Amino acid sequence: MSGSRLADEQRLDWLRLIRSENVGPRTFRALVNQFGGAAAALEALPDLARRGGRLVLKVTTRAEAEKEMAAAVRLGVRFIAMGEPDYPKVLQAIDTAPPLIAVRGSSEIFSRPAVAMVGSRNASAAGLTFTERLSRQLGDAGYVVVSGLARGIDTRAHKAALETGTIAVLAGGQDRIYPSENEPLVKAIVDNGGAVVSEMPLGWEPRGRDFPRRNRVVSGLSYGVVVVEAARRSGSLITARFALEQGREVFAVPGSPLDPRAEGTNDLIRDGANLCAEIEHVTSVLEPLVASGPRSDTGIEEPRHLVATEELWDELDLPGVPRAPVGEVAPEAEALGEPHNGPATVGLIDLLGPSPISVDDLVRQSGLSIRIVQMTLLELEIAGRLERHGGNAVSLIAGR
Repeated sequence: MSGSRLADEQRLDWLRLIRSENVGPRTFRALVNQFGGAAAALEALPDLARRGGRLVLKVTTRAEAEKEMAAAVRLGVRFIAMGEPDYPKVLQAIDTAPPLIAVRGSSEIFSRPAVAMVGSRNASAAGLTFTERLSRQLGDAGYVVVSGLARGIDTRAHKAALETGTIAVLAGGQDRIYPSENEPLVKAIVDNGGAVVSEMPLGWEPRGRDFPRRNRVVSGLSYGVVVVEAARRSGSLITARFALEQGREVFAVPGSPLDPRAEGTNDLIRDGANLCAEIEHVTSVLEPLVASGPRSDTGIEEPRHLVATEELWDELDLPGVPRAPVGEVAPEAEALGEPHNGPATVGLIDLLGPSPISVDDLVRQSGLSIRIVQMTLLELEIAGRLERHGGNAVSLIAGR
């Protein structure tokens, strides 16, 4: 659907689907491609969950989605879908790209090449000075500066790039700025033609596990990530790891071996990251990448005829499995039930374990068709029993 725009009803369905229980970016993509659209996927969710072993699944209602959209309008936030012209092309190239991003500010900034700058919240004076200088120089060279709005390096990078363009990625909802002291900075970013991005629902208070999710978007929006200061257990190193997984360039600013805030960056350099001591160290590496541009294949197919899912369920040969009316959640009191005993699910569960295995290997080892394997994995995932990993790999969640 690259280059086209969702209709209002489709956008509402996308919001409902991504906000529903156990539906993340990879699951969303699989569901939409399997069923031909978000509307059909929403109708299938309760039955998929039941077949995977979960009797009750929270599916976001139309009223809940409309309430969030109305609140977004009041805040000046709009939802941009993957594949639409103003969705960041670099971000949509990663396999965990958010299907919908909530954006405040100008989406035109997404058409420009970006560099992420991250680092210690408890930054040194030297680190802050270098961040400010490099951020200004990158802006003058035509690059947008991306960061996570955290204290220290992130905040200094945003402030230095206000006039040339910066993107802040939030760990919480658009109405839950963290840290709250940066609310004036958010307003300044928007007023100066930048953008503030979040994939989380409005009203969502950021928790510890939400920051790594934010970090993958920070690196995903960028051609490269510059780590200015980072201790060995710093969240900035998580951003660097995501960058490597996404095929981005990683740059590290060297520091004193006596400063714990430089241990992580010095380790990155030792492990092969690009040393960054001046702007040319960044631009010389990124210019060829920017010239070639990002790929634009989203992997999501929304505007096409809906797939006849009854035929696929018949193919699974699962007699005796109860079917709820389309779109209706089963009334059973237990949230988690026994999985169905169809041969597809039983055989795949035997092959699955806590260690990731590629879907291709599952197909080969099970002897089942790719359609049956994909549908059965979707059932287990919607039931909260399966985890997806990079490289098209999956694993069974222990105790589920």
